[in-house]
Formats: sequence, C-alpha cells, structure tokens
Amino acid sequence: MKKLRAAILYFFILSVVVLTACSHSQNIFTGTSQVIVFSDVHFNPFYDQAIFQTLVTADATQWKSIFESSSILEPSTWGEDSNYPLFALALSSIKENASSGSIAVFPGDILVHDFETLFYTLYGSQDEAAMRSFLCKTATFFAMEVRAHLGNIPVMFALGNNDSYEGDYKIEPNSQFLTDTAEPFYTYFLNSVADHNDFLSTYKTGGYYSATPPGSNLLVIALNSIFFSPKAASDTGQAATAELDWFEKTLASAASSGKKVWIVTHIPPGANISSNKDLIDSSSHLDDAKMMWVDDYQTRFLNILSAYPDTVNMIFTGHTHMDEYRLPLGALEVTQGISPVDGNNPAYKIFTYTNNTFALTDYISFNCDLSKSSSQFNSYYNFSVSYLLNYFFLGASLEELFPLLRIGHIHQELYRRYYYSGHDSANPITDANWPVYWCGIRKMAKQDYIDCVNGYR
Repeated sequence: MKKLRAAILYFFILSVVVLTACSHSQNIFTGTSQVIVFSDVHFNPFYDQAIFQTLVTADATQWKSIFESSSILEPSTWGEDSNYPLFALALSSIKENASSGSIAVFPGDILVHDFETLFYTLYGSQDEAAMRSFLCKTATFFAMEVRAHLGNIPVMFALGNNDSYEGDYKIEPNSQFLTDTAEPFYTYFLNSVADHNDFLSTYKTGGYYSATPPGSNLLVIALNSIFFSPKAASDTGQAATAELDWFEKTLASAASSGKKVWIVTHIPPGANISSNKDLIDSSSHLDDAKMMWVDDYQTRFLNILSAYPDTVNMIFTGHTHMDEYRLPLGALEVTQGISPVDGNNPAYKIFTYTNNTFALTDYISFNCDLSKSSSQFNSYYNFSVSYLLNYFFLGASLEELFPLLRIGHIHQELYRRYYYSGHDSANPITDANWPVYWCGIRKMAKQDYIDCVNGYR
C-alpha cells in the first residue's frame, strides 16, 4: 500500500512539473510514441525433424503452413533456442501491444546457435550450397513473419553474431550473406523506408546502414558490431575502420542538420559480464576480464560519441539475452532475448519517447513465464513504477539508478530479479558476483572495470 501511495504521489508531482514547464515554454512535449524492441530470437527451424525435408524443398513463402502442421505445439523451454511456437507467440504479443505510428527495433541474432552443424546433421552431408540456401530461406522467412505481424511499422535491425553463412562471429565484409539478404531485409524489415541505393551501398559492404522513419527528424544508425568483437574474422580490421569512418561522418551530418539519433547494434561495448562472473575467485577478486569489443574500436567509438552529446538519445543493443543497461556516454539499453537458451524467460520491451525530441521516457518489459502451464507474454514490470526515480527522461533516470544499485537494497533487489526476466535459478546473481554486474554498467575500459570490481567492498 505504501508503494502504491508513493507511485500515485510521484505521478501527481510529475504531472504538475510537466504542466508547469509547458506553461512557460510552448511545445516542450508534443505527445509520445512507442518503440518496440525485441532481440536474440535465435529461431530454430530444426526443432521438428519430421518436417525438415519438407522445409528443404519448399519456398520460404510456404514455411508458415509447414510449421503449423507440426505436432510440436509447446514453445521452447529454458536451455533451448526459439522454436516456431515461441516465435509465433512472441510476434503475436508484439502485434497485440504495438500501437499505430510505432517504430520497431531488432538488434540481431535471427538464427539458432550452431546452424550449420544442425543442418548438416539432418541433411546427411556437408553440402555448403544446400546449407546456405536453407539459411537464407530461414532469414527471409523470419523477416517475412515480422513484417506480417507489424504491418507498416519499420523494423530497424542490426546483424547478430550468428547471422551469417560463415559461422558464429565470422561474417566477412562484402560477403555473399550480405548480398543475399540485402533486398529481403530492405523490404521486410525496413519496409523500404531507407534510401535504397544508400542502404545497398553500406549494407552489402559491411552490414551497416542508416534510415529515417517516415515523417520524423530521427536518424537510426545501425552498426555491425561483429567487426568490433575480439572473436571477429581475422580479415575484418579494415572493414571495422571503414565502418567507424562512416559512422563518424554520418553522425556529424545528422548533428549538423539538427537530427536526433538512435544507434542500433548487437554487441554492447564494455565488459563481457557473463564470462567475467565465472572468472572471479572465492574472495570475489578479478585478475583479468573479458571485454565485448576490441579496445581500439571501442575507444574510437566512444570518442566519436563524445563529440555529439546532444545528438544521440539512445543506444539499443542485445546479445547478452539479459535485461540490463550500460552508461558508456549517455544511456544504452540491452533488451532481453526471446530465446530462453541461457536460462532466462523470453522477454521484450516497449519504450515510450517524445515525438519532438525522440528522447526516451519509460518502458514496460513483457515476459513469458515458462514455468506456467499456459505460456503467454504478459506485462512484467514498468520501469518508472518499479524504480520510482526523479526524472522524466529515461537516460537521466538510468544515471540516477546506478549509484542506488550499490547503496540501495530495494533497487538492487529489483535489478537482480529483473535481470533474467523472472527466471534466474540457473545463473543466480549473488552477493559475491554482484560487483561484476554493477561495474559493468559504468566501466567501459578493461582496467577501470577490473579496478571497480576489486575495489567494490
């Protein structure tokens, strides 16, 4: 009851502040809209071996009816990637909760883990041409289904580390995968909202692009962060540098023309929290740390960002499958995975943003509790209601939340509970490993991160 009264008081005060501000300055806010963010689906077309051969010989346009003929009707559970029932359940929920005029963001990882191995095992031979054909049909079917559920809403996408013919993290510049998926992704994901020639020029070269949603003053910059990973293919160094050159020019152009920018990419900069939690010793000491990006690329990226503090309003990423955020320079939101392969419940987020500034104000997290007999996505928590912070804009609230997660028992308890979207029994956040998570929010450089973990207590 106390929490309810506090929430009512908070929203009353907030309303007074906003109305007072608007009385002194016209057009501070012109209403809000939604951005729907879902990530890391890792769609597994191999979940039912009985229909595999039919899928091989069928066109992607026929796949939906084939999947619907399967006798497997239950969605995937923890430790598995997304089968068709879970994929369809997620899209139906997104469609139900989307509003007209929304924007959607998909930060990558269309494909199931170990796609090539699974295909070759069922196919009976290592026929690379057949594997590539099946993979391309899988990616195309995925994009078609997203478009079928989202109507005219553009989907600003980024490539994940599993999204290639070459294998995990091994996408190459000017690769056949980029050529084969350029047109389907332009049509089905973007709904043809980007300049066609500009999109083909950068996407086919390196898997990155920019696009402006219709009728807006917003530029979405989608980066291929796979090139920035320490696990990237060995011949991607020049491509990574060229991409950062393009990013710097594109961001400068947006700033000079008065546009606001959202950045969409798969892998967030900073620490690899999942790996580092397993590297601490019994006294919670960390000798070394694994990082998400190569240091030189991360340093340059952050230097570019630092020159435009009033232009970039949010960075959207995925990859970790968890509900977390980071503060590299401004706010970065990591959206949970639909795939429950890492022990998390499937989840996604719907953010609100102001129509004139494109600054984010709040979000609701939707999850699918796989422990329940009737699986469906429901509203899990609302950021502003749960954390009761003092700012109207999400970025400022996330800044305020960071120190509270160290000193405030209630805030930390909430963050730890939400991290795995309601299912953390396989990967519990404990008092011993909590510094690995908390320091990962703010500390982007490797030594700064290590020093933060070791100096936490």
